[in-house]
Amino acid sequence: MPINVKLFGDLRKKIKPNISGTTSLRFVINDSEVDRIVDLLKKFNIEENEVTHIFVNGRYAGLRKKIQNGDTVALFPRNMALLYKWYFKREEDE
Repeated sequence: MPINVKLFGDLRKKIKPNISGTTSLRFVINDSEVDRIVDLLKKFNIEENEVTHIFVNGRYAGLRKKIQNGDTVALFPRNMALLYKWYFKREEDE
């Protein structure tokens, strides 16, 4: 199942340690083991406390949000915190 992934800030270095600049790192993965956001974090050895904001298809999401075929997932690190948590409800799948 193809999933579009965008990593911002310091999270980009988890994939490309020598990356520079300010643009996001974008790539596509095909992994049937990735069902939720938390599975994606585990795949790339990203700790939950390293991520502050998650978006799935442009909508604010949480760690238990399910990922489907063709979704775009954007992950932001703690040092790029935004005010979203005060104004938008996180979408979670129980």
